[in-house]
Amino acid sequence: MGGRLTDSANDGPGRRGLRTSVVFVLVGAFVASCASSRHPSPATRPHTAAATTAGGERPASPEPERPEAPIEIREGRASYYSDRLAGRSTASGEPYDPRALTAASRDLPFGSLVRVHRLDGAGQSVASVTVRVNDRGPFRDHSRILDLSRAAAEALDMIRAGVIPIRAEILRIGR
Repeated sequence: MGGRLTDSANDGPGRRGLRTSVVFVLVGAFVASCASSRHPSPATRPHTAAATTAGGERPASPEPERPEAPIEIREGRASYYSDRLAGRSTASGEPYDPRALTAASRDLPFGSLVRVHRLDGAGQSVASVTVRVNDRGPFRDHSRILDLSRAAAEALDMIRAGVIPIRAEILRIGR
């Protein structure tokens, strides 16, 4: 009865050892092949099958992405929040974070996105940053249309000046 898969009393210790070795080699090969298979992570996996070429490269985009068109444009001046206000509640209820790109506006709804341009003497943009409205103000000087967080002020290089001329492009109206 040569076709049996079970050990028998007639099998010597050499045959049992050989079968055991073959089983271990097959199990080891299976485990090794599972461990070395390369599945793309969700972060590197293309979103669609057509997103990559046969060589695995992404094709060049036909047009570069265009910045959002503004809904409204305002010009005025901007100041920035004191670091002493860090952690205090804003009008929206969230704490003021000097490292976040946020702003205060007297009339824009919370959550509105605004691209703020620092203007030079000729009215040309020399720097810009996009901020989210999460507070109310400024109230002291009506020529100031926004109060900016420390991070936004640093992006516009306005820390030393304190108050600068700006162009505010409203990109999205919040809730």
